[in-house]
Amino acid sequence: MTYDLTNYLVIGISSRALFDLSKENEIYEKQGLEAYCRYQLEHENDILQPGTGFALIEAMLKINQIDSDNRHIEVVIVSRNSADTSLRISNSIDSYKLDITRAAFTGGEPVAKYLNAFDVDLFLSATEEDVQAAVESHVASGLIYGGPSKNQGQALQQIRIAFDGDAVLFSEESEMIYQKQGLDAFIQHEQLNAELPLPEGPFAKLLKTLSYLQFQLDGLIDGPTLIRTALVTARNSPAHERVIRTLRAWNVRVDETFFLGGVAKDQVLAAFSPHIFFDDQHRHCDEASKVVPTARVPYPKKETAE
Repeated sequence: MTYDLTNYLVIGISSRALFDLSKENEIYEKQGLEAYCRYQLEHENDILQPGTGFALIEAMLKINQIDSDNRHIEVVIVSRNSADTSLRISNSIDSYKLDITRAAFTGGEPVAKYLNAFDVDLFLSATEEDVQAAVESHVASGLIYGGPSKNQGQALQQIRIAFDGDAVLFSEESEMIYQKQGLDAFIQHEQLNAELPLPEGPFAKLLKTLSYLQFQLDGLIDGPTLIRTALVTARNSPAHERVIRTLRAWNVRVDETFFLGGVAKDQVLAAFSPHIFFDDQHRHCDEASKVVPTARVPYPKKETAE
């Protein structure tokens, strides 16, 4: 019987996003593929340390343990490793008891073309080329920044995910007005269109899926809701009204919303302590990655070329 992944929230993640392979990647970049493969084979039984995306994956998979009657999450390893060099990754997955049974090892070939075959809803990778290609394939994707793997190994009390607004949850339309015409034009545009919902961005579907999961999972554990989301945006009044009306029109729940008006995001994020934060700006990601796991959402090439 065919296993239908469309009924699950499917997260595709590269081995470098899941585990700390910084040393191994340095060997590959400085000494080449042959040296990298030899190192991996020689250290096949050495368990890898958690990477930036580990805590998120670990926490999401625990949802399946909490709701034993219904499986909600599937994770697929999508990696440029070969099958021969993949055993160290598999051994590490087994060591941490991660419920991951599916993988695509492409032997150095680009991975993005396989994401839709696995019905991937979210793709996380430390390779910019793969993330950019995934964006072009209309898959919500984030480039993992090196940084702390917080919340790893803790008993699951709450999964926290934070999003930027424009070019992440919402389309880049308003962001482009700000970048090309300035703040005054941006505010005027948002005031004129305050009652018109913002077009969906690359992570709108993921937010809606998480909101649906929130309602499904409420009440399964004692205490706070199992999934908690936050919007952390540089917008402020009066440009905030359109955001609120958009979320209302989408019928989604965002638990915490921060309209910062240009204030640095890192301290707010440190207080919220998400398993991951998604933003489209390198500056914000660089600052945030020092305190929380962070991933950057690239623009589609067709937009950046204009």
